[in-house]
Amino acid sequence: MNAELKKRARRKAERPIEILDAAFEEFARNGYAATRLEDVAARASVTKGTIYFYFETKERVFDEMIRYKSQAFFPELESYAGTLEGSYSARLRALMVFVYRKIAEDRPFRETLRFLIADGSRFPDLVDRHYDEFMRPVIDQFRMVIEAGVAAGEFRPSQASTFTEIVMSPALLLTVWSLLFGTRRQIDVAVFTDASIDLLMRGIDTSR
Repeated sequence: MNAELKKRARRKAERPIEILDAAFEEFARNGYAATRLEDVAARASVTKGTIYFYFETKERVFDEMIRYKSQAFFPELESYAGTLEGSYSARLRALMVFVYRKIAEDRPFRETLRFLIADGSRFPDLVDRHYDEFMRPVIDQFRMVIEAGVAAGEFRPSQASTFTEIVMSPALLLTVWSLLFGTRRQIDVAVFTDASIDLLMRGIDTSR
């Protein structure tokens, strides 16, 4: 394959991602109902027909955009989780700091949550899949650390240690807070994270 053909093949492979990135910006700016594929096409510098070549409908564009933006977090999360060492208390603390900071700083996560809250009733299957493909894997990372800590005798086997979803509650609060107040009522993420960790540890750490 000559250089020109390779370039065209590469551009064709990149085009769906460019469309989804453009769609994200348009949906974030206008909401689902008011977003037009013509505007997505213009932002992506393609024709509307090109969008239909890759995605059959506007609903499909929205669906794939949510999945694409959500999945971008996992390679970094899995890589970081693989580096955790020390006591299980230290591992859980480090994982909470990492996840809370990433979520607080991550605009795609905030906007994805906004999309799901605003239009989730229109796409119930999408909301369910978002839980299966994003929320549950994140929760499972916490669950593995907590269960290992219980087995090692560091954590108490309690409701706080078995209902692992509670560990995600502060992260979701940070996101909702940012969506509601933006920069008008900012939370110190580091202090908030320390307070959340302290509250959780008092419920499960056997040394407290």
